[in-house]
Amino acid sequence: MNEHTLSQRLERVAAYVPNGARLADIGSDHAYLPVALLRRGVIEAAVAGEVAATPFQAAERTVRDNGLEPQITVRLADGLSAIGADDRISVVSLCGMGGETIRDIFEAGKSYLRGDERLILQPNGGEQPLRAWLMRNGYRIVSEDLLHEQRFYYEIIVAERSEPVVYSAEELYFGPLQMQARTPVFLAKWQRALRLKRKTLAGFELAQRTVPEAKLQEIARQIRWITQLLA
Repeated sequence: MNEHTLSQRLERVAAYVPNGARLADIGSDHAYLPVALLRRGVIEAAVAGEVAATPFQAAERTVRDNGLEPQITVRLADGLSAIGADDRISVVSLCGMGGETIRDIFEAGKSYLRGDERLILQPNGGEQPLRAWLMRNGYRIVSEDLLHEQRFYYEIIVAERSEPVVYSAEELYFGPLQMQARTPVFLAKWQRALRLKRKTLAGFELAQRTVPEAKLQEIARQIRWITQLLA
């Protein structure tokens, strides 16, 4: 993967960035996403934010090699503090981190957002707490996507500020729009998850390990939800 050929996962993310957007890609790594979108003429400008020195330098190099320094600003910053008011950001993307990490970045950096930005999020697990944060903070999930790439399932959540919305516990777990669409890849993901959770529960029982009752109940509840979903 490079700025010319994005991974399937980042191509799916790119598809949700509107034409003419001003993008803040937080945790940008090599800055492949903002560079690719600018080369394609999709976005007007971008900020690539990185908290660690090595990926920050890699992002700087990608931007420099493509001659895009006037349009893409690379910043060494923690989370959303990479965004300044003068950037006039309209889209924020965070990809390839755990859902709890993405949630914590937004919680810590809320003051850097105007509130009208589109959020394009690709969590590696932890989707449920991330959706719960979006709901509590006035964001509606406007699109959801799911793809299977190199043995892994990747979810993409697109959210925008709206009137207060309430999702059920099951909708937070599976994704409200995913539950409606019931795509083949969605069903395959949860069929696999059901097998793994049943195996985990059976393993606990077989080993007679001391497992907190709350944990056992949570796994049993998830198995019940998934079974109902697939019925």
